[in-house]
This record gives sequence, structure tokens and C-alpha cells, in this order.
Amino acid sequence: MRSITKANEPASLTEYRSKPDASYEGFPEKDELRACLVAEQRGLCCYCLCRIHPDTASMKIEHWRSQAMYPADQLRYSNLLAVCKGNERKPGREQHCDTRKGAQDLERNPADPLHAMDEIVRFGLDGRISSTNPVLNSQLDSVLNLNLAFLMNNRKAVLFNFIAYLETLNKRGEIPRAQWERLLAEWSGQSGIGDLPEYCSVVAYWIRKRLRR
Repeated sequence: MRSITKANEPASLTEYRSKPDASYEGFPEKDELRACLVAEQRGLCCYCLCRIHPDTASMKIEHWRSQAMYPADQLRYSNLLAVCKGNERKPGREQHCDTRKGAQDLERNPADPLHAMDEIVRFGLDGRISSTNPVLNSQLDSVLNLNLAFLMNNRKAVLFNFIAYLETLNKRGEIPRAQWERLLAEWSGQSGIGDLPEYCSVVAYWIRKRLRR
């Protein structure tokens, strides 16, 4: 998980929401909505950070507050996120992200700047994700199931590939702080546009730890 900066909502959503009896199911411009959500999330699922594309085969639109429990928020753009398919159609123990979450509440919204996702989410060398917020820490497993073995292995692989890259840099001498900061901007999405690397927050977390030394 990583903090997401919401862009302006599509004009079609603004216009449609003003209509009497507007509903999410009735909104006709979901293709445009998918494109906007995936672009602002830099091509990553808002929960597990795997690669997604703005089509129904790759992703779906998530309501952070579920439509069933919070119908007033069903067309609120700040409540809408892009998620992967989460192993849908597989047994529940293998599902993750929104497919596992369903209508359950989640303590923090990655698109809410007040929830400071980058400050409270941690990643271990074994690829495990955890949080300093005790409620969210429990929900990462019980609601989102983000510590499935294959997700942990994917995060671990990204981190160890980055460590191998650092070893090549270290052969040229100590890495200057300015270069660490450039690497952080690259992996956290602070600089540039377009898709971020999958599971980028794992590397960004460890760079931040290095910079705090």
C-alpha cells in the first residue's frame, strides 16, 4: 500500500452524480473512470501494488466504503480506487485486496492524505507487510490478506533486486545522500509521471529508513 494523490474527477462523473436517482451501477462512463483511477495510481493496485491496466480483465473499481453499507458514497470520487482482480473465483483463503475485502470496513484509505499511509506501513526483509496502526495491522491480513506467500515473495524479490543494484553502486564508492534522495523520488512517485514499478513501496520504505540514519 502507498499514499495516493487523487486527481480531478472526470467531468462525466460530476455531471452524472447531479442527476436524480444517480447510482454507481447506472453510471455509463466506467471506462473513463477506470482510466482516471489507474493513471492517478500510477498503474498499481491500491492495496497490493501489483500491475493493473484500465480494463475489466486486469482490474475493477473498488469502493473503499462499500456500496452496501455506505450508499451515499457510491459516486464520491474520493471513495473510488482501482484494484487488481485479487484471485477472484479462487477459494477465499487465496483471495486478496477488494475481492477478499468485500463490504468489510478498512481502517485507512490510501487516497486520504490524513491517513498518511506511507508513514504507517512497513515492509520486512521477508516481504511481509505490517502497520504501526494496530487496527490496520490486523486488517492487512484479516480483510485484505496481503501476506499471502506469493505476494510476500514478489515484494521480497523486488527488494532484493534493488539491494543487488545498490551493490553495483557501492563498488563506485559510498552512495551520496543526493543520490539516495533521487532514488526515493523514483520509487515513491515523487518525480515523473506514468507507471511506477510493481511493489514500489517496499523499496521506498527501505530508502526512507536509510535516509533517517
